[in-house]
Amino acid sequence: MSTASTSLQQSMTETPAVITELYLKYGESSFVRQNTAEGMTTLWLGREKLLEVLKFLRDDYRPRFEMLLDVTAIDERLRVHRDGQPESDFTVVYQLLSYSGNCDIRLKIALKETDLTIPTIISLWPAANWHERECWDMFGVVFEGHPNLSRIYTPPTWVGHPLRKDHPARATEMDPYRLDDDIVDTEQEAMKFNPEEWGLERKSDTSEFMFLNFGPNHPAAHGVIRFALQLDGEYVMDVVPDVGYHHRGAEKMGERQTWHTYIPYTDRIDYLGGVMNNLPYVMAVEKMAGIEVPDRVKVIRVMLAEFFRICSHLLFFGTWAVDLGQLSPLFYAFVDREKAFNIIESITGGRMHPSWFRIGGVAQDLPNGWEVRVREFVDMFPKKLLEYNKMVMANTVIKQRTVGVGKMNTQDAYDWGMTGPALRATGLEWDYRKDRPYSGYENFEFEVPIGVNGDCYDRAAIRVEEMRQSCEIIRQCLENMPSGPYKSDHPLTTPPLKEDSKQDIETLINHFLSVSWGPVMEPSEVSMAIEATKGINSYYLINDGGSGAYRTRIRTPSFIHIQAIPFLSRGLMLADFTAVVATTDFVMADVDK
Repeated sequence: MSTASTSLQQSMTETPAVITELYLKYGESSFVRQNTAEGMTTLWLGREKLLEVLKFLRDDYRPRFEMLLDVTAIDERLRVHRDGQPESDFTVVYQLLSYSGNCDIRLKIALKETDLTIPTIISLWPAANWHERECWDMFGVVFEGHPNLSRIYTPPTWVGHPLRKDHPARATEMDPYRLDDDIVDTEQEAMKFNPEEWGLERKSDTSEFMFLNFGPNHPAAHGVIRFALQLDGEYVMDVVPDVGYHHRGAEKMGERQTWHTYIPYTDRIDYLGGVMNNLPYVMAVEKMAGIEVPDRVKVIRVMLAEFFRICSHLLFFGTWAVDLGQLSPLFYAFVDREKAFNIIESITGGRMHPSWFRIGGVAQDLPNGWEVRVREFVDMFPKKLLEYNKMVMANTVIKQRTVGVGKMNTQDAYDWGMTGPALRATGLEWDYRKDRPYSGYENFEFEVPIGVNGDCYDRAAIRVEEMRQSCEIIRQCLENMPSGPYKSDHPLTTPPLKEDSKQDIETLINHFLSVSWGPVMEPSEVSMAIEATKGINSYYLINDGGSGAYRTRIRTPSFIHIQAIPFLSRGLMLADFTAVVATTDFVMADVDK
């Protein structure tokens, strides 16, 4: 029996305390329990009880489920394997995270195609606003009571809901694109800025407001994003982020690719995270397949992931300083970033997007002599961080521009779904690598830096210290690299070891089929998350028994964090707004998917 099958049977015999409590309070008949490959507590319930149950889990149950981690939907109409699940055309899925209890719960609501309505939960978590807009845009689910249920990724003139199964996935499935004069006029009219449509007032009792487009082509916007700023003189009264310029349909692509061929797409989500983007995806597939990877693979993955964490934070550090008027740190940071990229390239053959992790392992073993360049880096880099602290973090002007600016406490972070350095800046010591170790992180010694004020300065200082900790993790990888294979010998490892394909025609055929078709696994659902460069990044995969995902859900931290920028910016001066945007540290591909 496979490891996945064993863990699934064990989970079916156990009843988590939260389920027992919900059964006692609302009756067992109010819920349908579902078992998933990763063992996350999953319950179906009726939408009439949704708000009540969510409020109970947030406020009254102990340990509290403080954060709404994700909201998404599933078009169930073509799904074949749904044994034990309530009848449903569309399903809305809520995932809650308890930091105090270090656990999750997934709640599902079944909806008919003829009645796609469900109450909004913005009153419980403000972060639900954009989640619900995304569900409306992609699936057409109507959230009753939502203040602005409008398109978020697609243009306002878009017809249809892209993540429905009847929506085309390729250009070849649609009529040839045309841009006639009448279409241009329609699109231009739809782009006109009307403050009232964005929920902004033109004037108050004492002044008339000015509106400023910050982006989508502004160097301090850090990507193709538009902020509509409502200004009273130099003061920011309100902000409306406008995203979607970079949307590429990454989740839709996950439905048409095989398990193996989707890996390169994951690199392009947080494109500064490189192979770290591969990690939650391949771990999710490995969990479904019951693949246990060798210890050497785990350590190699950790080392490469931490190299990319350093690369990402160095880019943040340099551009953050530029946004505050200090140019030199950018050049120093990019020199060190280039040294890290050279090591990554020498190991993987690629730089920013190596797509190097594989189902069951990595693409190839470490090259001869890899230790020399890695040791040079870990000996050099801590000294450079000391220079950065003197140059930037101790700079009086930098402190004046950032200390006390864009403050957020831990409860605010819970409300807005802030994770990663943004959450730790508020004083909460919680890191996925420590609190829910994956890929062998439990074998490494490192510290989790936290802040005090939850302001722009703390968010930057934490990233500087995280680079130091990442360097120490890489040093431990260097000194304790296990021997052994670079890929599992499990039959669903994809692709199989290249060396095996040279033995006989049968193994060559098996290798060819594994690469072209990919592995085929039993139907299941699984969610895996990691501590990515900017916060929690997770993949929620639904397998209907085919060679690829029936549904691919990517939970990205940047999408959630941008939503909090208005909360952090109101009442600040325009110059402070750039500091808030910079320390939010988002990547637009991570926002728009």
